[in-house]
Amino acid sequence: MHHHSSPRSLPARSAALVLACALAGAAGVHAESKPAATAGAPFNAPVLSSPMPGTAPTGSGAGYHSPNSPIAPLPQRNDVVPWSVLSDLTKKTTKDGILPVFNAQQQGMDKTVQRIQGFMMPLDAKATQTHFLLTSVPLTCSFCIPGGPESMVEVKAKTPVRYSLEPVVVEGRFTVLNNDPYGLYYRVVEAVPVK
Repeated sequence: MHHHSSPRSLPARSAALVLACALAGAAGVHAESKPAATAGAPFNAPVLSSPMPGTAPTGSGAGYHSPNSPIAPLPQRNDVVPWSVLSDLTKKTTKDGILPVFNAQQQGMDKTVQRIQGFMMPLDAKATQTHFLLTSVPLTCSFCIPGGPESMVEVKAKTPVRYSLEPVVVEGRFTVLNNDPYGLYYRVVEAVPVK
């Protein structure tokens, strides 16, 4: 049995804490402007955000996967929702924090069955996961810059999904989250793994 491929051991009750820490950590670094979609376009160096006192730092955008990364970026697929669609949103600051403003395309996907492809971030130590995050760039990638909450989808699986360092595709009922307590913007429930 290879121990290096399984996620770190965590008690189940700390999954929510891990989720909150992962969101805060993943959102801590962001690029001021979105990198251009063209290959070889210059990328602006990341800068640390300066959040309001008492709030978690928030990143923005889909994240950046460096061509120097030993981890391959997500393969092109025509049967999944592109991260560019999920990350194309504006945010408004309210007394409750920074909230997403979903566009018509994102709102149109609410409560519909969608396929999402991403890198798995497990929330407990099992070999198969029923509650995890999918992210646009692997959080284990030192050559990558994580995006904001728009670069993550919370997944609640109907069928357990095997933990993998390779990209994972799930299909389930997609919902947009207007004011999630963990600061998430998207969730897929009743998800099943797709080859």
